Amino acid sequence: MPSSRPQLAAVLRRAREAVRPEDVGLAAGSRRRVPGLRREELALLAGISVDYVVRLEQGRGPQPSSQVLGALARALRLDVDARDELFRLAGTPPPEAGTIDVHVRPSVLRLIDRFTDLPAFVQSAKGDVLAWNAMSAALQGDWSGLRPEQRNLARLRFLHDPAGEAMTPVGGTPEERAAIARQSVANLRRAAARYPRDPDLQRLLRDLRSGSTEFAALWEDTTAGAWRSHRKTLLHPAVGPLTLECDTLHVPDTDQLLVVYSAAPGTPEADALALLRVLGTQQLQERAGASGGGARPT
Repeated sequence: MPSSRPQLAAVLRRAREAVRPEDVGLAAGSRRRVPGLRREELALLAGISVDYVVRLEQGRGPQPSSQVLGALARALRLDVDARDELFRLAGTPPPEAGTIDVHVRPSVLRLIDRFTDLPAFVQSAKGDVLAWNAMSAALQGDWSGLRPEQRNLARLRFLHDPAGEAMTPVGGTPEERAAIARQSVANLRRAAARYPRDPDLQRLLRDLRSGSTEFAALWEDTTAGAWRSHRKTLLHPAVGPLTLECDTLHVPDTDQLLVVYSAAPGTPEADALALLRVLGTQQLQERAGASGGGARPT
C-alpha cells in the first residue's frame, strides 16, 4: 500500500492541534502560542521521541510501524475512521476483522481520565497496555518509556526485558505470583483461540515459548480463561509493598479490559495511593515539559 507522506504530515498536525491538553490530563498553562498539544506532549503520550514526531510532521523519516501508528491514534484520541485514514496515509493496511483490537475508543479514554485518584489502564485481549492514566504511571512505572510493542504484561512478566526493569514488579507470596502468572497464560490461551490469525499474537507467543521455560511449561499445563478481579501486591520503589484490589471491567465490543487498582478508605494502602497521586502528577508535568521524548519506535 503506497504512502502519502505530505497528507500524513498534514493529518497529524491537524489532529495534534485539535486535542486540548486538559483532555489528556496535562496542564494547559498560560504561555501556549499554538492550539492543542505540543510536539513533545504528543511524543510523551505516544511513547515515541520528539524527533520522530517532528520528522513525521515534516513528511520525512522511516515508515512508522503499525504499533507506532496505533499509539499515535490513541494519543490523538482518533475515532476508528480517523485511525484507519492514518494507517492508509502511512502505507499500512488498517487492522482487519478477526485481529485483536488495539484501538481505544475516545469515550473509554475519557473514562480512565476520570479516575484521578486511582490507577487505571486499558489492556488488549493479549495483554498489551494500550492507555493509562497518571496514577497508573505513578504506581506501575512510566509506560511511555517503553516502545509500544514492549508494553505487554506477559512479555514484561516472563521475558524480563531490560527495558522494563524500571516498571514496578509484582510482589506478594510465591503462591500469589504463581496464580497471576497462570492467569496471564490462561488469558493468552483464550486470545489464541479467539484470534488464531492475529500476526502480533502469534509473534508474541513464539517469543514467550522460546524465551521463557516457565511460560512454556505453563502453556502446556493451562487451559483458556479470562482475567478475573483479584488482589495484587506490587513492590513500589518509593512506598514499598502495596496490596491492592485489582478489578477488571470488560469492554465487550473491543474485547478489551479496563483495569482499576483501589484500596479501602483509611488503610495504609489508601494513604500510599494518595501520596503517589501527588508524586505522579509532578513527574508527569516534568516529563511533559522536558525537551526529550520517550523511547524511539522501531
